[in-house]
Amino acid sequence: MAGELRDRRAVVTGGAGGLGRAIARELVTAGAAVTIIDLPSALEGQAPEHGIEAVGLDLLAGDAETMLAQRAGTIGPVDILVANAGVVPPWRRISDLDLGEWDRVFAINVRAIAMSLKVFAPRLAQSSCGSAILMASINGYRAHPMQAAYTASKHAVLGLMRAAALDMGKEGTRVNALAPGPVLTDALTTRIAARHAQGGPAPEEAVKALTDETALGRVSTEQDIARAALFLASDAAAGITGVCLPVECGLS
Repeated sequence: MAGELRDRRAVVTGGAGGLGRAIARELVTAGAAVTIIDLPSALEGQAPEHGIEAVGLDLLAGDAETMLAQRAGTIGPVDILVANAGVVPPWRRISDLDLGEWDRVFAINVRAIAMSLKVFAPRLAQSSCGSAILMASINGYRAHPMQAAYTASKHAVLGLMRAAALDMGKEGTRVNALAPGPVLTDALTTRIAARHAQGGPAPEEAVKALTDETALGRVSTEQDIARAALFLASDAAAGITGVCLPVECGLS
């Protein structure tokens, strides 16, 4: 609802596109002022949007924690953190794991979230309505073949969320996670096309297979995820912490 986040400041990592940008826009519509943090290359050439400040920062850089802390100091009080930055690696069987790739997946999907929580925890504690939302996945509680690195990283996100909820709850900050099912973002459609090029099903067949597995007969949209994030950020979820909220249209 417009205005329910009026006078609140939100930070969204990985906000240049996809789910991060959809969430940022939803929070702005609800009245929040939003700072998005993403790779400088991802933000390059983007037109300014009302209510959104863009900050270019590589969360894997050696000085990322220092730079993020400095930026946090310029942002001022923060009421909402959406730790969304993440990556989905190529499909690989266990016997074909690339351990360098494994380390990078964990660095982005887990370490960067932990770092974001560490840096912004003191600022969230200063808010009367602090809320941190971590981007997990249905792969945080179930597995799919050829996705060991991604699945393991998202399981780790849920563990981090539960531990952070206990630590930060003492300061009045709620910590929850979103667990989207398949969402037809550009990233997913690109992966489906790449898999087809390697002998996998045609894109239309792959999408139909995904929709046929859901109770609602469709896959989730970016707006579905953004609205769920708004709910967890808002006072409507004031009594909810340490929870993983699936948004997957009843995936069987």
